[in-house]
Amino acid sequence: MTTATLTLQADRLIARKKLTALAAPALIAAYLIYVFFAFDVPGLRDRVSLDNMNTLLRDIYSYKTHVTQDNRNGEISIAIEGERKGAYPQGESPDWVTLGTASTVDLGEGHIVTLGDTVRYDIPGYGTITAVPGRTGVNAQLPSGAVPDWINASKNRMAITTDAGRVTITRNRTEIFRYFTGWELFFFTLDSKFHDLSLTQLIASGEYGAIWSDFWNNRMWRHADVAWALVETVLMAFLGTFGAAIIALPMGFLAARNFTPLGSLRFAARRIFDFLRGVDGLIWTIVLSRAFGPGPLTGSLAIMLTDTGTFGKIFSEALENVDDKQIEGLTSTGAKPLQRYRFGVIPQITPVLLSQVLYYLESNTRSATIIGAITGGGIGLLLTQAIITQKDWEEVTYYIVLIILMVMVMDSLSGWLRRRLITGSGGAD
Repeated sequence: MTTATLTLQADRLIARKKLTALAAPALIAAYLIYVFFAFDVPGLRDRVSLDNMNTLLRDIYSYKTHVTQDNRNGEISIAIEGERKGAYPQGESPDWVTLGTASTVDLGEGHIVTLGDTVRYDIPGYGTITAVPGRTGVNAQLPSGAVPDWINASKNRMAITTDAGRVTITRNRTEIFRYFTGWELFFFTLDSKFHDLSLTQLIASGEYGAIWSDFWNNRMWRHADVAWALVETVLMAFLGTFGAAIIALPMGFLAARNFTPLGSLRFAARRIFDFLRGVDGLIWTIVLSRAFGPGPLTGSLAIMLTDTGTFGKIFSEALENVDDKQIEGLTSTGAKPLQRYRFGVIPQITPVLLSQVLYYLESNTRSATIIGAITGGGIGLLLTQAIITQKDWEEVTYYIVLIILMVMVMDSLSGWLRRRLITGSGGAD
């Protein structure tokens, strides 16, 4: 072969490699361009609502008190988050609401709302808005000039949103929202004698049993129900994970090449594992909930089915990698098959088994949150209910914080158990 031929072949090889090197980035760029237009990224700006996002974020760390007037009879009700469980007793009000013939609501910074047959809203820097709700509509009068964007007015409804709060007027009702930072009534509801007491006053009272009872049985935040929901979620994950491990271990021997010479039996065991883990846990949850009805047991069974397939594959691969010399040594002593498995096989795969099972226990704690939302159990159900009803986003935040803390605890616990059981050390990371 001549030098010219070798040079030509080398040039072709280099050109081919250059083309391959350029083709991969070009394909990735083409895919990203396709995604950019297919997912309508340019239209994202038009779909984003910064006002709604700001309202949601503010709702996470604050609460609102509703002051509502029935325009038909003049009755006024005041409730935190508009709930009956957070309602002020008739005739009582916070210090920024003055009840009377013409009740006034001080929203702060000079924003004053006067209730009665005529509703007045004095807005600093803008003027006074008046409305006379009745059968003919809201009958609102605004200061002269263009209507600002923060006022939404029609014949039968007016909504005014300012930094001080929100006022909504219809023919039948006038409602005022005022926001405050914090999670009001988190510890004690309005009907508790410990409401509004400082920590020092609570300690000085000495009524620790009553204090705990009022906190634990808080009707607004339902701490007792939430605590049980967390326990239920952990129980779902625990039962599903360890139930799957117990079932998968003996089946793993059937799928291991060095323990089951019969190919058809190995094939059947492996296809069962593929089927179980091939169907997502959420699909199993829906199927089982139709068969067994809602409940935490259904969630546990869904986790168990999915993890049985996963553990079966992991355990069978671990069994195929065991050291045969240890088994042969036990065989030479006259050990029976069960004894060989117990003392020659299990000790070798125990670190893998424990590591995987404990990891999936921590992972399934998260999964049980979503599964619980479908099966009607655990903290997932409470979270979903709060999101769907858009009840209080601070309550949604409360549940999310508890879920994160629960996962962190389970992660720390599983890590400690792995170190304790596998290496014999229980030290912290």
